[in-house]
Amino acid sequence: METTYKNDAAAIDGLASDFQRLKQEIGKKIIGQEQVVEAVIISLFSNGHSLLVGVPGLAKTLLVSTISEVLDLDFKRIQFTPDLMPSDIMGSEVLGDDRQFKFNKGPVFANIVLADEINRTPPKTQAALLEAMQERSVTVSGTRHILPSPFFVLATQNPIEQEGTYPLPEAQLDRFMFNIPLDYPSYEEEIQVVKGTTGVAKEKTSNVLTAEQIMFYQQLVRKIPVSDNVMEYAVGLVVKTRPGTDRATDMVNKYISWGAGPRASQYLVIGAKCHAAIRGKYSPDISDVQAVAKYVLRHRIVRNFQAEAEGVTEEQVIESLF
Repeated sequence: METTYKNDAAAIDGLASDFQRLKQEIGKKIIGQEQVVEAVIISLFSNGHSLLVGVPGLAKTLLVSTISEVLDLDFKRIQFTPDLMPSDIMGSEVLGDDRQFKFNKGPVFANIVLADEINRTPPKTQAALLEAMQERSVTVSGTRHILPSPFFVLATQNPIEQEGTYPLPEAQLDRFMFNIPLDYPSYEEEIQVVKGTTGVAKEKTSNVLTAEQIMFYQQLVRKIPVSDNVMEYAVGLVVKTRPGTDRATDMVNKYISWGAGPRASQYLVIGAKCHAAIRGKYSPDISDVQAVAKYVLRHRIVRNFQAEAEGVTEEQVIESLF
């Protein structure tokens, strides 16, 4: 794959072209939600995980399964329920006919893992994904097992105000590169959805990229240069979210309990690189940082009681940073 392009500039042009093909194929099954689709693809090319947040019935699961189809990757779905155990995710050791223990791999051993309704299981089971998401491996009975490459966790979450949900621990949330909200479709989009899903005909998608091509593009995104002013802007944006520090804004000091950590700065820069690359730009600018900032920061800043009482949202705080 790498020898296909003469140089990195040509490879970025190829990435931008393949991104458009991906959007076109996904659009055969997913009506609207263009910003959501773009954000998920950016996280994939950035080698990050994404959390899709929305009420039931907004095609979160369909979106993830469609992405796995067009990317020609091994796909496993885990339905998170209150009685799910960590071994149901990672796998477990069983006694074989030869009276020797052998490891039976769990559904986490796939290229794309859909953690469906991740917040409907207690934190103990949610934590089973921590090592997998960070280290790309799982440890069972003292033995480390490497997960396949590429590896993505795309989790769906119902709003925590709903019955039967558990809030995700901060350490778990921090492992997700993006927090992507899904809203209701427009009136026109919903008509298209109903037309397409209540008949006999089914749209079929074609494979666009292989696992090797995805890993090549992930390395390409890492190699994209970033100017000092863009790097400083991204890090400065994150530092501003930390109340009680010199750079914190008045709104942050008033409404935020604690802000984003260094991982947010890393994801901001990588996400900005990819946001630029899929548009055929060879280096990101400040607008690319701003475009991904809400996805990166939304789940990394914690509002205080005053913000909740006054109805101040995370988005409003992030907007004030710009």
